[in-house]
Amino acid sequence: MSSDEEDGFAGGLFGEEEEPIAQVPNTVETYERESASFENNDQPKAFHIRLVGSHPLWAHHLWNASKVFASLFDQHPQLVQGKTLLELGAGGALPSLVAATHQPAKVVVTDYPDAELIENIQYNVDQNLGSVVPAGVVTVQGFIWGTNTTKLKAELPEGRTTYDVIILSDLVFNHSQHHALLKTCRELLTPKTGRVYVFYTHHRPHLAHRDLEFFKIAERPSLGYGFKTDQFITKKMHVMFEEDPGDEQVRATVHGWQMWLP
Repeated sequence: MSSDEEDGFAGGLFGEEEEPIAQVPNTVETYERESASFENNDQPKAFHIRLVGSHPLWAHHLWNASKVFASLFDQHPQLVQGKTLLELGAGGALPSLVAATHQPAKVVVTDYPDAELIENIQYNVDQNLGSVVPAGVVTVQGFIWGTNTTKLKAELPEGRTTYDVIILSDLVFNHSQHHALLKTCRELLTPKTGRVYVFYTHHRPHLAHRDLEFFKIAERPSLGYGFKTDQFITKKMHVMFEEDPGDEQVRATVHGWQMWLP
């Protein structure tokens, strides 16, 4: 995924024209769950995640951060039980799929409103959760970060206007989109008790400082955000892009942060 662009990736997100990517078949990656996570035998033992064959928004990868998210929710189901969840930039949507098996009140899965992306997410929901989760618990929507959130609020249970949990899985390397992501999180997160979980890898170690600016921006009330932040997970995984430059230990490590509104 290496790019020399310091402002986003793949030439810039949601703005500039991307170079056409050769069409290749969809792929499927299987995520095997840890056996201790199953509350009953009805739980799926694995998730089969279909990924679009190629896409300028990098949705053709099952990111390491999504796998660490899945493990976290399986090990600590109380993080999602009875709660409302929103995933931004979901790609294959693994974190949302796992969360949906732990009796949340609602899960809303979103990505850029591209027909191929949204149809693929819906396929993963239907194939992995169709016989496991009651109808209506999980919905899929197209959404552009930083834009009007009325439709996302409309998905919430009656009387609710904010989400208890917001999932950001490997999104902070989109440097040009930090403010858009934070605007949406600030508007939709439940104050005090709600949590934004931000998991990522420094895929380009020489730009790690740009990744971390996300949290510095988030903490600044003068910019309209005022989040509290805390890093609580680091986990070594495999290197996703072996051809990329930079320290392999850095490129193989997933970092997990939580953010909340005091």
